[in-house]
Formats: sequence, structure tokens, C-alpha cells
Amino acid sequence: MSNIVINISSKRYHGSEFSIFENFKLSLQAGEFVCLLGPSGCGKTTLLNCIAGLDKQYEGEVILNNHQTQPKIGYVFQNPRLLPWRTVRENIELVLDKPYSVDHVDSLLATMQLDQVQQVYPERLSLGMSRRVAIIRAFAVNPDILLMDEPFVSLDAPTARDVRELLLNLWLQRPRTVLFVTHDLREAISIADRLVFLSASPMQIVHEIKIPIARDQRDDEQQIESFRLELKHDYPTIKALL
Repeated sequence: MSNIVINISSKRYHGSEFSIFENFKLSLQAGEFVCLLGPSGCGKTTLLNCIAGLDKQYEGEVILNNHQTQPKIGYVFQNPRLLPWRTVRENIELVLDKPYSVDHVDSLLATMQLDQVQQVYPERLSLGMSRRVAIIRAFAVNPDILLMDEPFVSLDAPTARDVRELLLNLWLQRPRTVLFVTHDLREAISIADRLVFLSASPMQIVHEIKIPIARDQRDDEQQIESFRLELKHDYPTIKALL
């Protein structure tokens, strides 16, 4: 697992004077699960891309693992991005260096309850199952850091809850430093160690809040809802950030 230190003094889109980030700072401890919440278009996906090294057009630095070693990064995008001509298992194995452990893939498939469809092609999967495959693919490389960009978007509430529980089970078995983007405050409370609320561009941290509910009590929807209402009462600006 790796820690993350983000210090971006300035970030603009090419050819624009409009700032996405100005003096943006955020740190994550190794093994921490942090949720980012903020208005659409504020720069959350851009931030993940900067951390992943997919976007290097900014002033400042993103320090991973104290620069000691280059950490492995797993990335779960909003779209599962599965290759339609490859089976579930082949989509997962595609990211692995050879030789790889067959047992490792088998274990991930079993944990995410996809072992029965591993030879199925993506067109036959539900959206929820496709997103589970994308999560397995990100975990398969044994990442030090896991970036997740609204991985449950467009799922109905029961399916999102089921996939979320499977993700948490997988994460508890294989702890990773996680930065997770969502617009769903209930979802964020149910999975995160810490919530980071972000403003519109130029993106700034408005609130950082640790979740006081023990992880073994996160399946209590009444506690989740009570804490959500407490947050909205104590931090009235939150509603505008979701």
C-alpha cells in the first residue's frame, strides 16, 4: 500500500485560462479509503487522471509512496471498458504479466461471485456484473493504489448496494489505498474512512470529515441515514456540493 500527497498549484485545460485547480492539496495515508464528493465538472476525474499519470499537464507534484518506489495503480473507470471479443476471464488476464497465478484470478472471481460466468462474453453480462469484472481487473494487478471513478453510476439502488458490499469484502481481504469518486453521500458514508467535499472549479477542499461509524455497523441503514442528516445539518453547504 502507498500513501499519496497531492500538491497542485495550478491546472488548466490546454488553451484555456480557466483554472481547474489552484493551490490544491490533499493527502492519503497508506491503506486509507477516501471518498471525493463534489459538483459535476469540478475536476474529480481530472484529479484521478493526474494521480494515475494519465494527465501530466499541471504545475505542482503528486507524490506516491514518498518517491521510494513506483507503486502499482489500479483504475476503475465510470465505463467498465471490457473488450467485447474477450471473455470475462480473458478481460481480467489481459492486464496480468505472464506467468500469473491462476489461483489468484480464481479467488478474485469467487470473491466477486463471478466464477460461474468467467467464460461469458461482456454482451451477455448485466451492467452490475460488468462493473464487478472491472473491479476484479483493477485488483488483479495487486495495486498499491486503487482509483475509482463513480464505479456504480447508473446502477439501481439494490444492485449498487450488492456490488458495494462485494467491493468492501474484497478490499477488507486485500487492503489498498483507495480514492473513490461518488455523488452519493449514503454510499460514501457506507464505505469510506474519510469524506472530502470539494467545491466547483477552481477545485478546493471545503470539508474533510472522518466517518465515526464502525465498519461492522455500516450495514445499519438507520445509522447511515442518521449520520447523513447530521452532516447536512452541521455542514449546510454540503447539499450544494453533491
